[in-house]
Amino acid sequence: MCKDCGCSITVEHVHEHHGHEEHSHEHQKAHEHLHHNPQLNDKKTISVIQKILDKNDQEAEHNRDHFNNKGILGINLMSSPGSGKTTLLEYMADVADFKFGVVEGDLETNRDADRLKAKGIPASQIQTGSACHLDAFMVHKGLHDIPLDDIDVCFVENVGNLVCPASYDVGTHLNIVLVSVPEGEDKIAKYPVMFRQADLILITKTDLLPYFKYDIEAEKAEARRIKPNVDILEVNVNDIDSVRAVSDWIEFKRKMRA
Repeated sequence: MCKDCGCSITVEHVHEHHGHEEHSHEHQKAHEHLHHNPQLNDKKTISVIQKILDKNDQEAEHNRDHFNNKGILGINLMSSPGSGKTTLLEYMADVADFKFGVVEGDLETNRDADRLKAKGIPASQIQTGSACHLDAFMVHKGLHDIPLDDIDVCFVENVGNLVCPASYDVGTHLNIVLVSVPEGEDKIAKYPVMFRQADLILITKTDLLPYFKYDIEAEKAEARRIKPNVDILEVNVNDIDSVRAVSDWIEFKRKMRA
């Protein structure tokens, strides 16, 4: 078991996955993790990791080609569990000027995909079992169940985890990272790799600010210390204008790529 995040896929484990040869697990783009873990710091392990990452990156480019050929903007949604990824998508369906589909990633159940389908959103559920993130091969499988000709944006709602999803390119164009007020005001500082990957940071559940010790301006400053040019929006799904602001940001980015 991985001592960093609890998943059962280790860097030395290679196996068949969805018909593709190799899938494995690494942290902080492998190199950071290796430098801090002497047990893994050997040439053989590094070679295996590099081979696995190369395979994933090739498949990620294949996914991106799918999006590009269809004129679709791909967005990777990442956060810890319970930050409001699925809820945001549900509310966005009512205000977005674009049509979207979702590849859902969870260890078990179809609950999130079922919620989205109930809103009329095309959704494909990927159950990862013990894997704590989606990889490009899983996303490719999910894309076969999404009507790509009928959508403008495809979200990849990654497994709830502030560590591993940041290390895997799944073939999207942009990364949106959510962090909710109830999680506390230290998550951005404690998980900088994730937030460094973000094109947009959403601070969610801001309606709960009166009930938590949370300095939202200090958190924004910390995010911009980690990534100076990152965009940040506050989201409260009870304020539909805040959801619309996220939708508008995505539509702006979509038109820029058109």
